[in-house]
Amino acid sequence: MTMTHALLKPFDQLAQIAGKVLPDDVLTLVARLGVAGVFWLSGRTKVDGLLHITDGTYSLFADEYALPLIPSDIAAHLATYSEHLFSILLVLGLFTRLSALAFLGMTLVIEIFVYPDAWSTHLSWAGLLLLILAKGGGRFSLDRLLRVA
Repeated sequence: MTMTHALLKPFDQLAQIAGKVLPDDVLTLVARLGVAGVFWLSGRTKVDGLLHITDGTYSLFADEYALPLIPSDIAAHLATYSEHLFSILLVLGLFTRLSALAFLGMTLVIEIFVYPDAWSTHLSWAGLLLLILAKGGGRFSLDRLLRVA
C-alpha cells in the first residue's frame, strides 16, 4: 500500500458510507430546500407585507437590472412573484422540475444581463437546479405522492 493510498483510505471509506446513507431522495430534498431558500429570501426583499412590490424594487429593475427585452415594471412583477411561487412549489416538491426549470432560466437571465461577474454563485445555483431537473422531487415530494412526476 502506497503512502498516498493509505492517506486516502479513510476518505474513501467515508465516501462509501455517505453514498449509503445519503440516497438521491435526501440529496434532492436538500437541494430543493436550499434553492428555495435563496430565491424566497430574494423575493422577500422585493416586497413589503404579503406581496406588495416596493418602490425600491421598481427602481432596482429600472436602473440596475434594466433587462433589454421586457419593460422593467413587468420584469419586477414576474421576478418577484416567480421567486415566491416557485420557492413554495420546490419546498412542497410539487411541479418540482417545472420550478427548477423556471429558476434555471431566471439564473441564466441574471448571469447574462444583470450580474455576469457573479458566475460562481450562479453556477452553484445551477448545479442544484440541474440535479433537481434530472432527478425530480424525490420520495419526499408531493410529486411522488400525487404521481405527477
